[in-house]
Amino acid sequence: MTDRKGVSLRLDPAVYHAVARWATDQMRSTNSQIEFVLRRALAEAGRMPARVGEMRKPGRPRRTDGTQESGQPGQG
Repeated sequence: MTDRKGVSLRLDPAVYHAVARWATDQMRSTNSQIEFVLRRALAEAGRMPARVGEMRKPGRPRRTDGTQESGQPGQG
């Protein structure tokens, strides 16, 4: 993945909690949900940059060390 740009964002608490609940429903972090919504808005407005990287799919990332969920090789 490319470098990520960190930003400070101030939100109304009710908006934050609504986004956080939505993120949980989508199996995303709150940060990823905010990026998802921003990307969708950019695309709908025709303002999505041509060279933007892909977002990670929702849910828990797959392990790359060869172990399963239990932390033991070959066991789940």
